[in-house]
Amino acid sequence: MTVTKPQVLDALQRLALPDGGDLVTRDMVRAITIEGANVRFVIEAPSSEVAKQMESLRQAAERIVSDLPGVESTSALLTAHEAKAPPTLKVGGHPKPQQGPMKVAGVDRILAIGSGKGGVGKSTVSSNLAVALAKQGRRVGLLDADIYGPSQPRMMGVNKRPASPDGKTIIPLHSHGVTIMSLGFMLEEDKPVVWRGPMLMGALQQMLTQVQWGELDVLIVDLPPGTGDVQLTLCQKTELTGAIVVSTPQDVALLDARKALGMFDQLKTPVLGLIENMSTFHCPNCGHEAHIFGQGGVAAEADKLGLPLLGTLPIDLDTRLAGDGGTPIAAGDSDMAKAYGQLAEGLVRGGMA
Repeated sequence: MTVTKPQVLDALQRLALPDGGDLVTRDMVRAITIEGANVRFVIEAPSSEVAKQMESLRQAAERIVSDLPGVESTSALLTAHEAKAPPTLKVGGHPKPQQGPMKVAGVDRILAIGSGKGGVGKSTVSSNLAVALAKQGRRVGLLDADIYGPSQPRMMGVNKRPASPDGKTIIPLHSHGVTIMSLGFMLEEDKPVVWRGPMLMGALQQMLTQVQWGELDVLIVDLPPGTGDVQLTLCQKTELTGAIVVSTPQDVALLDARKALGMFDQLKTPVLGLIENMSTFHCPNCGHEAHIFGQGGVAAEADKLGLPLLGTLPIDLDTRLAGDGGTPIAAGDSDMAKAYGQLAEGLVRGGMA
């Protein structure tokens, strides 16, 4: 059995640092490479002075990963972060010409998560699905392509600026077993993005081609709502495995979801299925079940179009609180986490993730 990247990170997370935290939560693990039974990774210390004191920790990291089932050899390299000004990384600008749809290096499948309108929980579904797939042992990336309103930094609990060793290459961040990139990492949280279409297209192209995603089983792309430039660029310029459309059951949301479905059809992007979010509300006090946004609308639409209904997810306070707190509900073991786990299992069984 081949060891997975999440298993390596889980093992390294058990190594406590003298000044608190561990290698993973302190974001000191870089460039995990798995080739059969051989594992290589880099431990990046905050300074050369700290690195000189970490040799014993490096050896312990090698031992703890070598003890994992399926690992025959482990190599850990110790480096230090140099305290110098990072190269200037310009984000946005006009996209570079390319010949036809491109394949993102190292990525097996790309799933676009779309919706016709905002407020249906698309980003919540994207982050929790990514974490649930990572818990299934998949190598998962999450690209926050909602450029005007990037929310994944908050939902995934990451607020660092990605490194760029040369002003061109972008090193993504990691959280909850997921490799993540968002324009929100590159801008101040309260700063609006006031860009025309070409800059949006250029930024998306950068995040697909300049980010070192590594080897991924699936890259989940959290699209902005609607049917605009970002969707057109992704569908026309990237080899997509398919799209998943998220909607609430209410008629107004379904009207816009149909537009998203029509857009994917026009762009020859396979729709892999629909997800009904906020389908029911279970009162935590009395147990009463209420259909705040209607009932069965997405299921009926999926049946009408001959598409799979991949899952129905209730409206849930803990899910909202978990997202606001930076730890997606799927990372735990609650009933909602199990629901996302079942959704992830279905995608894996169907060969979609």
